[in-house]
Amino acid sequence: MYPTAPDHPPAAPAKLAAAAAARGLAVIPLSRTKIPAVRSPHRDEPRTARRCRGECGRIGHGVHDATTDPEAIRVLFDAAPWATGYGIACGRPPHHLIGLDLDVKNGDDGPAALQQLANAHGFEVPPTPTVLTPSGGRHLWLTAPDGAVIPNSVGRLAPGIDIRGTGGYLVGPGSRTLRGTYAFDPTTSQLPVAPVPPPLLQLLRPAGDHHSASPVAVPTSGKRAVALVEFVLDAPPGERNSRLYWAACRARESTDGPQLAATLIEAACHVGLTEAEARATVASAARRGGRSSR
Repeated sequence: MYPTAPDHPPAAPAKLAAAAAARGLAVIPLSRTKIPAVRSPHRDEPRTARRCRGECGRIGHGVHDATTDPEAIRVLFDAAPWATGYGIACGRPPHHLIGLDLDVKNGDDGPAALQQLANAHGFEVPPTPTVLTPSGGRHLWLTAPDGAVIPNSVGRLAPGIDIRGTGGYLVGPGSRTLRGTYAFDPTTSQLPVAPVPPPLLQLLRPAGDHHSASPVAVPTSGKRAVALVEFVLDAPPGERNSRLYWAACRARESTDGPQLAATLIEAACHVGLTEAEARATVASAARRGGRSSR
């Protein structure tokens, strides 16, 4: 029912993306590092001017380029011949896709954490298309009700569970990355996307008014950690990326750097950066730290 890739030879990512688009899933090309492959048309402009999300009419705005139009998809992949995969935008009609990214690494067990939530809140994890990740984790696809706005989050529900919602994207099955290839769990590839169980939907919604209250789990201990997260949350337009970079550099100096970095990404998404932008900035800070330690 959904596109997948044969083992030999690898399917062209443009063809896989086009097949997904034919099912109503808006797509963009991705590089081997899982970030949008089309380069920003604003990359040489001052950082404070990089607030365009496609209003300029050019391509290169990450998930904001996502489309189901075959000609537009061809243009995107022609502009990025180095693309090795594709992303599927979440929150878009008609599917209103939600991705549950269940990690199994660094001591976290996302699938087990999800089952614990299901037991505690009285819902069953429904059978639904599931993508296996190179690191041993999995992406569960669910569909939200029309009008539901589910924010992206990193570890908010539980350690090992990241949420791909409105403004986020999932790596499409068949995509090749530096760590390996994403592929459907063959037992689920023919399943329809299941509706998100109502109790889980309530957990995914931000508490209170999400326009005035932050869904970000600000650390409850450690003055430095609290200050770094609040520094990102208070970023005005034009300073979000630079504040995140500075905070990520400082986070690497603490003992809980990896966990704090995830919270910083969530904070950056809350103030308006896309997840891809936030992750790229934190990765850049990590590379800087690696160079300075040598």
